[in-house]
Amino acid sequence: MEKNIYATLDLSKSLSDFSLEVIKSLELTNINEWNGQIFKQREEKIREVALILAGQCIAILLYNLSQSQLANQTAIIQTRNCEDGKTQRHGYRKWQILTVGNVLVTLKLPYMVRKKSKAKTKSKIYNQGCCPFLKWLGLSEGLTPAVWTTIAQYGAIASSFEASHTILISWGINISLKRIERLTYKFGQIGIDLRQAKISNLQQGKLLDGNILKDQRVVIAVDGGRSRIRINKKGRKNPKTNKHGFIGEWVEPKLVTIYVVDEQGKKVKTKDIPIINDGTYEDYKGFLPILEMHLISLGISQAKQVLLIADGAGWIWKHIPPLLKKLKSPNATYQLFDFYHVTERLHKFADVAFNDDKERNNWFKKARRTLKKSNAMTIIRQMDEFIFEATGERCKTMVVQRNYLLRAYRERRLNYAKILDQKLPIGSGAIESLIRQVVNLRIKGNSKFWLKENAEIILHLRCQWIAGSWDNFCGSIFNSFIKSQTA
Repeated sequence: MEKNIYATLDLSKSLSDFSLEVIKSLELTNINEWNGQIFKQREEKIREVALILAGQCIAILLYNLSQSQLANQTAIIQTRNCEDGKTQRHGYRKWQILTVGNVLVTLKLPYMVRKKSKAKTKSKIYNQGCCPFLKWLGLSEGLTPAVWTTIAQYGAIASSFEASHTILISWGINISLKRIERLTYKFGQIGIDLRQAKISNLQQGKLLDGNILKDQRVVIAVDGGRSRIRINKKGRKNPKTNKHGFIGEWVEPKLVTIYVVDEQGKKVKTKDIPIINDGTYEDYKGFLPILEMHLISLGISQAKQVLLIADGAGWIWKHIPPLLKKLKSPNATYQLFDFYHVTERLHKFADVAFNDDKERNNWFKKARRTLKKSNAMTIIRQMDEFIFEATGERCKTMVVQRNYLLRAYRERRLNYAKILDQKLPIGSGAIESLIRQVVNLRIKGNSKFWLKENAEIILHLRCQWIAGSWDNFCGSIFNSFIKSQTA
């Protein structure tokens, strides 16, 4: 699609141009030569001119709004830091805004700057200002909200920024790769800042309890992934590249998914009961406030039942159960080691304990059934018998797997029969799937070394997309540009 199509601001002309182009694409000529490729070309042409028409219409809407005195006055009243007693009008400035179809519209808008300070200073703060109209409608980056969110969406969910660039061109957004990257990170950083603002409210005791989880059966699944973070080396830059070298350090991003299941154990996903996905590259001290913020906002204390399910990671079981207790999670709160992680341990034990494949498989299948019936101690006794006869490294491996099971049994986190009877999940497939889609398919990979702050942004953005909460997430970002109704 052609770059820089300038707005005509004439609806009749735009409709006429669209009609002329579409009529050509609707012509049924040389049908005997048609095939799927030719039909695809017609489709793409119709889509292209339709996007241009949409861009021209949006440009007219923007221009008419910019000419409205009421709209400009509303913008000044509604935007943060543009009318705070420290700013004053400073004439008009021209701005170019990109809409879909690569249509550019030029707007002449009021500009606000900081008032001159009476104190003598060399600071250039007077020259710092803002355009209330652009901030009000989320246009400050020189493109419309729909264009910006589309860029951030594909910048986050595509396999790479290069892939997102190709996809965006096909949808009538033809901007540079560097700009796609910058706009994605900026959009995502606003989301991170909003999350941090909620955590700050939590720490100050200002975060309000929600009631979304009232009388609901809630599952909280937690796990960690793996990806490499780029850490710059200290010292002088390489004289040839003028850059610092770096090392790639494996880091565990910690993720959580919080969802509701119905009485039959099926996951609930509605507008009123959303799925919450989130995560961070911080350690558990950074993860716990994020989790606490979400649980309070959802109203965990009003839930009917709560199930915490995870693997055997020590930090999870040391810190999250006390957090649930602190937040007054209901009495019907259960803790469970993921069934499939535990059976992996049984499989590893069987691999060492048996030389014969048939005997190994028979023991494993029987142990798996026994475990599901919550008779873990029966399995542990059997494991002890094998350990008693083993020696060397073989014995050590078997002891490690037995101890994993024994620890979970002592902590009462192997009650699969009870959980199944409650029609709650015994596996953490939801969090495993989240890690794969959020981390493994984009952030983790050969030769991928991320700056920590960028990895955090992509992690957070992809969590919102996978949860199906992208529209609400975008809405919170654009609402953050205007003053709170309670301010």
